[in-house]
Amino acid sequence: MRVALFVTCVNDAVFPSTGVATVRLLERLGVEVDFPSAQTCCGQPQFNTGYRRETAPLVRRTVRAFEGYEHVVVPSGSCAAMVRHHYPSFGPRAAALGPRVRELTEFLVDVLGVTDVGAYFPHAVTYHPSCHGLRLLGLGDRPRRLLEAVRGLELRELPGAEECCGFGGTFAVKNPDVSAAMGADKVAHAVETGAGVLCGADNSCLLHVGGTASRLKAPLRTVHLAEVLASTEEEPWR
Repeated sequence: MRVALFVTCVNDAVFPSTGVATVRLLERLGVEVDFPSAQTCCGQPQFNTGYRRETAPLVRRTVRAFEGYEHVVVPSGSCAAMVRHHYPSFGPRAAALGPRVRELTEFLVDVLGVTDVGAYFPHAVTYHPSCHGLRLLGLGDRPRRLLEAVRGLELRELPGAEECCGFGGTFAVKNPDVSAAMGADKVAHAVETGAGVLCGADNSCLLHVGGTASRLKAPLRTVHLAEVLASTEEEPWR
C-alpha cells in the first residue's frame, strides 16, 4: 500500500522527530510512504481566526499536493479535523480530499486493521486525548488500544482526561491567563498519575503541556504517540 504523509507545519517546523517516527512506523508495517513537497500549512490558524480569504490559497495548495492519493495520513487530529470538517466549505475539490485524510491512529486501526504494531516502550505513560481527536474526529479508544498493545508500557489513567489542555490554537494567544491555568491543571493531573511520560496525538497540545510542565519544573516529559509506536528494542525512543 502507498500513502501520502501530511506531516503538518507544526511537526515540520518544531517536531520533525514525529514525522520521522511516523514514516518509520508505517514502513515497518509494509506501507510505502510518499512526502509531497508542495504541502504546507492546512490553513487552520487563519480559518479559526476568521481570515477565510487568506485560508483559501492554502486550501487550494493542500488539495493539489495530495491529488491522486487514496490515503493521506496525518499525525495530527487537529489538522485532520480541519480538512475533514471545514474544507468542504471551500468547494467540491476541497471536499473530495476530506474522506481520504486519515489521522494516524484511524489509519492504523481502521485501514491496516492493526493495534499491535510491534512497539516496545518500557515506561509508565498517561494519555491525553486532544479536543479535535476526541470531539470532531471521534477517535474513541483507538489510541488507547494501540498503547495497550505496546510491550513494556504501563498505561495509567489520566484524571480529567477529556478536559481541554488549554492550548486551543489562537485561544492561547487571546486568553493567555485562562490557557495557562488550564495547562497547569492538565500537568497536575498528569503528575498525579505518577507516570513520567504524557503521550498525545497532537503536538500542538503537547507543546503547550510540555512548556507548562517545564515552567512548573514538573517531572513530566511529553511525547507524540507516533514516537511511542515507532519505538522498538532495536530503535528505542530517547
